Amino acid sequence: MTDTPSPASSRKQRPGLGRGLSALLGESLPEEPVGGGESSLGIRSLPVTALAPHPEQPRRHFDDDALDELAASIRTRGLIQPIVVRPFGKGYQIVAGERRWRAAQRARLHEVPVVIRELTEAETLEIALVENIQRQDLNAIEEAEAYRKLIEEFQHTQEALSRIVHKSRSHIANLMRLLDLPPVIQKYVVDGALKMGHARALIGADDPEALARKVIDQDLSVRETEALVRRAKPGESGENAARAPRPAAAPGGSADIAALENQLGDVLGLKVKITHGPKGGTLALSYSTLDQLDMVCQRLSGERI
Repeated sequence: MTDTPSPASSRKQRPGLGRGLSALLGESLPEEPVGGGESSLGIRSLPVTALAPHPEQPRRHFDDDALDELAASIRTRGLIQPIVVRPFGKGYQIVAGERRWRAAQRARLHEVPVVIRELTEAETLEIALVENIQRQDLNAIEEAEAYRKLIEEFQHTQEALSRIVHKSRSHIANLMRLLDLPPVIQKYVVDGALKMGHARALIGADDPEALARKVIDQDLSVRETEALVRRAKPGESGENAARAPRPAAAPGGSADIAALENQLGDVLGLKVKITHGPKGGTLALSYSTLDQLDMVCQRLSGERI
């Protein structure tokens, strides 16, 4: 977010790039003095007790150890990045920054800096989703549930979501397919016992819960999970399993490289192509919009929007 000036945000932006949350929040936010009128919009300080979390916040899981680490940092340096809120009832509802709000309470702060915006319910969910994705704070199930809510309740299309979160339509579709898995497997993903690649391999498998337990117990890789699912299919045992098709790989590549392409693609939400040879190789990322390019640049440089 670019609400607070910094050396990175003060330089001239490239046309169409670096918009992210600023495109949803507005280009400029006037700073308000502490104690300004409650109807004022902009940056100001509010009591932590005046803020309440949004019940449909995409992020459901908050790690206690990570919250303690953030609280320790806040006690030392203060809360540097404002929390985005909207007027709601007699107080304010958190749009983006619930984790910082929780950590601020642990740090025993009485007031926190906030950005106040008038937002609809759909805009609120969009911003919360984008903020969490940009910070890589959502697990695959939380992200998929947020996409489904935006599609089913607010009539977004996958194409529109692709533009909002700067990820490919295929990435969004693959994530949403995870919601077809049994609840116990979805919980494994939320808890971190399974990664998205593992869960995706289990879609459509016979008795996926038993296979998931085997994957966890044996600490199988994604490629080993795919092979396990193939062997478990009726008529795919013994010699038939040996002849089962392997993951597609680029000419001169291998199944390991194909699995790595899929893994990186899951993380970035973009198509990834790896070409490897005896003396090295190349890693190519395919993007369709300048926003997607900017997202990759920020990930590589460590910048935050």
